[in-house]
This record gives sequence, C-alpha cells and structure tokens, in this order.
Amino acid sequence: MSKDKRTTESDSLYHDIDKMSTIEILTNINTEDQKVAIAVQKSIAQIEPLINATAHQLLNGGRLFYIGAGTSGRLAVVDASECPPTYGVPQDLVIAIIAGGNQAMFHAVENAEDNTQQAWIDLQTFDISKQDVVVGIAASGTTPYVEAGLKKCQENGIITGSISCNFNSSISKFANFPIEVDLGPEFITGSTRMKSGTAQKLILNMISTSVMIKLGRIEGNKMVNMQLTNKKLIDRGIQMIMQQTNITDPTIAEGLLKQFGSVKRAVENYK
Repeated sequence: MSKDKRTTESDSLYHDIDKMSTIEILTNINTEDQKVAIAVQKSIAQIEPLINATAHQLLNGGRLFYIGAGTSGRLAVVDASECPPTYGVPQDLVIAIIAGGNQAMFHAVENAEDNTQQAWIDLQTFDISKQDVVVGIAASGTTPYVEAGLKKCQENGIITGSISCNFNSSISKFANFPIEVDLGPEFITGSTRMKSGTAQKLILNMISTSVMIKLGRIEGNKMVNMQLTNKKLIDRGIQMIMQQTNITDPTIAEGLLKQFGSVKRAVENYK
C-alpha cells in the first residue's frame, strides 16, 4: 500500500489550525473524537472471533501477546499491565512487547520500529508457542517490526490478530483475525496518537475485558479477583463482600478480605 493511500496519512479536514482559538481547537478535536466509537462499532464483527480464539487458547494454557511500536506499543503495555491488578491473573498471562524495549515507553528509540528481525527475537525470550496468541498493533498497518513479527508467528503455527486504522493494511495479511478501523484523517495530519490511538485503546479494552470475563475473572458485574493494592480497592472489596454475604458489619467483611486475600475467596469461605 503506497503511503498516499493510507487514511492515517491523509490531509486533515481542518485548515489553518495554527490560527484557531482555543475553543475552536477543542471543539474540532472533540468533533473528530466522536467519530471513533462509531468506527469501532463497525469493526465489532472482526473483534469477536479474535476474542473467542484468544479465550480458547488461554483456557488451554496459552498466553496473549501484544506487539507494537511507538504509541501502539505504549497502549499495549498499558492494557497488559492492568490485567493482573484488575483481574488477579498472573503477570505472564497477558504480555506486551514494545519495539525498542522498556525504554521506548518513555523515549523514542531510533529505528526500532523498522527492525524486521527483533519482534521474533523478543517473542522467543518468552518461549512463544502454538498455545499462544499474538496481536500486532499498528495504526498505519505497515510497521515493519509488527508485520515481520506476525509473519514469523504464522510461519510457526501461532494464532495471530492485528489492529490497524487503514483498510487492506499490510499487517492484516499476516493475521488470522485482522481488525481494521476506518477513522478518516487525523485532526493534525498524520498524528495517529489521536483518533487512531483512541480507537486502539477502545479495542484493547474490549479484547482484554471480554477475554477475562470468559476466563471467569468477573462475577456478575464485579471485579471479585482484583488485587487489593490500595485503600480504595480494599473499601470496594469490603462492600462487595457485604453485598454478597449479607454481612452488615464492615469489620467482619474486612477481616475476611484480609484473611483470604480476595473477594471471591472471602465469599467462598464465609460460613
């Protein structure tokens, strides 16, 4: 796909942005942002089979990997890092790999996204196998690090998915479950950390949340397996226990929570 055909690189619909007032800038950014959820909605039929396949693999001992560069990689790291505290799953169940390594979370690493060998090397450090699922994330859909990584995964019989913001993107060719979202041009031409980044975040939310629900990490609408890492979460856990057991004394609920370490285990062991 030539660069001039990428929606993510097409000219902004807005002109003379540098001459706009603050309220005009904010209003126009918000106008564009409102298009994101609608565009993602149109991709739900593509997202569903990836979630079902991922849940199946994880229920059978597999793991979920994300690979990405720049903003895409950073969003992946955020999503993966929030799974253990939110759902009480092991740190190595959902793993995000960003081109350039951990330092790339905070500083751009020169040429990292153009390295066509490194993604597979990075995945191999985790003993990647056919039990796992690898999702490549690239707003342009052409990032060499991601494309080459997905290609190598397919060559080794590993299930792959992709998230991109261009139709007929390169990475989709190497994904068993490609997801493509048409967002139109960015407010600032080519600034894919904006609408594209928002769309990627929404889709990652949908993937990890849906998979965790299918793994039984949610009961009703509650995060009963969350890690109790601060006072707010402990107080939330106490309220959950009281609701589910009809305990009226919060000190009793707190004692159960401290004894068993999670809402789920506290409720299961309450007599």
